[in-house]
Amino acid sequence: MARLMRLNGLKGRVVTVTRRSPALKRFQQSGENLRLQHLMPTQCDQQWVADLTYVKVGGEYKHLITIMDLYSRRILGWSLSDQRKADDVLQVMKRVIARRKPRPGLIFHTDRGIEFMAYAVQAELEKHGLRRSYNRLGFCTDNAHMESFYHSLKCELIRGRRFKSKKDMQTALASYINGFYNQDRIHSGIGYMSPMNYERKAA
Repeated sequence: MARLMRLNGLKGRVVTVTRRSPALKRFQQSGENLRLQHLMPTQCDQQWVADLTYVKVGGEYKHLITIMDLYSRRILGWSLSDQRKADDVLQVMKRVIARRKPRPGLIFHTDRGIEFMAYAVQAELEKHGLRRSYNRLGFCTDNAHMESFYHSLKCELIRGRRFKSKKDMQTALASYINGFYNQDRIHSGIGYMSPMNYERKAA
């Protein structure tokens, strides 16, 4: 196909609209994984992890953003968004910070998605003295706890079900995350307790 196009003087349209961006690549390579330098947290609000995944509503995909306390595995905040934007991450993060009031030095760990590396998100973390941490390039397992949560959520709530509207999905997510997952679902990594019970025991 490429040979025939060259013989006829044809050029694919995508060639003229796609650009390589060395600056973006350098930007996404910035930052380090601070979790490699620290053991697992010994109390709440020492390390938070966050991520984004896609969930299907009707014929469209929505974006689920979640923040977890790594010590208790509790989902501290979440949002279901129509688009993948830094503003949506920022709003969830602001709500969680206002509610939990973490001390400066907390590690906030994510992958290298552009919505998490956005300057507005970084500025909000710096404002509260929170430390940014990112997966190493090519190491999705650096955020394994969030990946595990999404696996559980999709297996236990989403797979095999159809959600007709965003409201239906939000209602189901609220019941699963705020109710079952945080309050009742046990985890082997925290002594076969639920996140809420584990936090109560540690208080």
